[in-house]
Amino acid sequence: MRRSEVLAEESIVCLQKALNHLREIWELIGIPEDQRLQRTEVVKKHIKDLLDMMIAEEESLKERLIKSISICQKELNTLCSELHVEPFQEEGETTILQLEKDLRTQVELMRKQKKERKQELKLLQEQDQELCEILCMPHYDIDSTSVPSLEELSQFRQHVATMRETKASRREEFVNIKRQIILCMEELDHTPDTSFERDVVCEDEDAFCLSLENIATLQKLLRQLEMRKSQNEAVCEGLRAQIRELWDRLQIPAEEREAVATVMTGSKAKVRKALQLEVDRLEELKMQNMKKVIEAIRVELAQYWDQCFYSQEQRQAFAPYYAEDYTENLLQLHDAEIVRLRNYYEVHKELFEGVQKWEESWRLFLEFERKASDPSRFTNRGGNLLKEEKQRAKLQKTLPKLEEELKAQIEMWEQEHSKAFVVNGQKFMEYVMEQWEMHRLEKERAKQERQLKNKKQTETEMLYGSAPRTPNKRRGLAPNTPGKVRKLNTTTMSNATANSSIRPVFGGTVYRSPVSRLPPSGSKPVITSTCSGKKTPRAGRHGANKENLELNGSILSEGSVPL
Repeated sequence: MRRSEVLAEESIVCLQKALNHLREIWELIGIPEDQRLQRTEVVKKHIKDLLDMMIAEEESLKERLIKSISICQKELNTLCSELHVEPFQEEGETTILQLEKDLRTQVELMRKQKKERKQELKLLQEQDQELCEILCMPHYDIDSTSVPSLEELSQFRQHVATMRETKASRREEFVNIKRQIILCMEELDHTPDTSFERDVVCEDEDAFCLSLENIATLQKLLRQLEMRKSQNEAVCEGLRAQIRELWDRLQIPAEEREAVATVMTGSKAKVRKALQLEVDRLEELKMQNMKKVIEAIRVELAQYWDQCFYSQEQRQAFAPYYAEDYTENLLQLHDAEIVRLRNYYEVHKELFEGVQKWEESWRLFLEFERKASDPSRFTNRGGNLLKEEKQRAKLQKTLPKLEEELKAQIEMWEQEHSKAFVVNGQKFMEYVMEQWEMHRLEKERAKQERQLKNKKQTETEMLYGSAPRTPNKRRGLAPNTPGKVRKLNTTTMSNATANSSIRPVFGGTVYRSPVSRLPPSGSKPVITSTCSGKKTPRAGRHGANKENLELNGSILSEGSVPL
C-alpha cells in the first residue's frame, strides 16, 4: 500500500472522529440541524482540500526522491569510474528515502576522495616541476585532467622520492667538486673567467642547475684544473730538481740554499715564478763557472758509467768527456749525455740492480773461497768460522738461482728490444761464464803452485831433513852421549831422514832444522832411498825430531855424514 493511501485512510478515520466530536458539541450548544449539516459540509471540504494538499506534497516528495536517486546513481557511477573503484551496490531491501540517503552519503564520500586525489596530484606535480627545473629533467607523464588512481599516485610519489634522492646525490657531488675546484683555483691563483666558472664559484649553490650535463662539465673543469695543477707541480718539481742539481754542481753553500728554502715546497704561481728566477740565476752563475760545472757533470757521468757497467770502449766513445775546451756547447753535450744515461739507467734499472746484486754476491763468494783456502782461519775464535761456512753454503745455493733469474729477465728484455743486453762490453751471461772460468783457472793455478811448492819443500826436506815444529822448546833436550850417538849413527839415520821428508798436511809454518847447515868437513849430504813418503803419527814425528837433535849433535862433533 502506498503512503498516500495510508494517509488517506488515516485522515478519514480522524475526520470521522472529528465530525462526531463536532456534532456532540453542536448538539450541546443547541445549533440547529440545518446549520449542523451546513457546517459539516464545510469541514469536510476543508479536510478534503487538506488531504489533497498532503497527497500532492507526498507525490512531489516521491518524485524528488526518485529524481535524486537517479542523479546520485549517475554521479556515483561516474565517480566510481573516475576513482577506479567498484560501483556502489545497496545491500538488502530499503525504502526510497533510505536509498536516497545512502546514495547521497556515498556520493559525498566519493567526491571527497576525488578532491583529495586531485589535491595530492597537484602537490606532486608542483614538487615534480621544482625538481625537474633543478635537475633539468622532463616532467612526470601523468594526465592532470583525470582523477589519478591509487596506484598512479603511489608511482608518482615514488618518482618524486627518487627525484629527491637524485637531487641530494647530485648536490653532494656538486658541493664536493666545487670545493675541489676552489682549492685548485687557489693553488693555481686562477680567477673564474667564464660564465660557467662564475656560476660554480660565485653564485648561490641552490641556484645551480644540477643537470647531468652540468655535472659532467663540472667534472671536466675539475679534471682540467687538476691536470694544470699536476703540470704545475711537475714543472715546480722539475725546477727544484734543476736547482738542487745546479746547487751541487756549483757547490752553493748551505746558508745560500736556506735563503731559497721557502719556495722549495708548494706549486702556486708565485712559487713557480720564484723557482724560475732561482734557476735563471743559477744558470747565469753556471755560465760563469763553466769548467767547474762540466767537471761536476763528468763525476756524475762516471758514476752512471759504473752503474750501467760500461766498458772502457763505451766510455771512450763519448769524446767530449776528454775535451778541455770548456764552452757552452761542451756543457750542452754533457747535459744531453747525462740525460741520456739517466734515462737509460731508469729503463734498465731492474736489470742493473740484479747485475749489481750478482756482482756483490760474486765478490762475497770469492772472499769466502779465499778464506776457505787460508789455514789461519782455523785459529779464529767466537764462532766466525761456523758463521762463514753457513753463509758460504747459502751463497753457493743462491748464486746460481740468481744467475738463472737474471738470464730469464735478460732474454725477455732482449726479445722486447731486439738487441743484446751488455755488461762491461759483453753479454751478461758470457761475462758470468768468463768470471766462473777465471775463477776455475785461478783455482787450478793456485793448486799447481801449491803442488810445486810442496814438491820443492819435499825435495828440500829430503835433502836437508825436516824442520821441527817447536825448535825452541826441543833444542838441547837430549844429552850429548857418545855411546848413544854411535848407536844412532848405525841404526836410526834412515828413519830420521824419512821422517824429515814428510810435509805438513794442512800447511803450517815450517821451521828450519839445525841439520840444514852443511857439516864442517864440507862433505855434501847424500839423499837416501829409504824415504817411504808415508804419513806417520805426530807423536812419531816428534820422537824422530828428538832423535835427530841428538844425532845432529853427534854429526857436528864428528864432522862427517855416514853414507
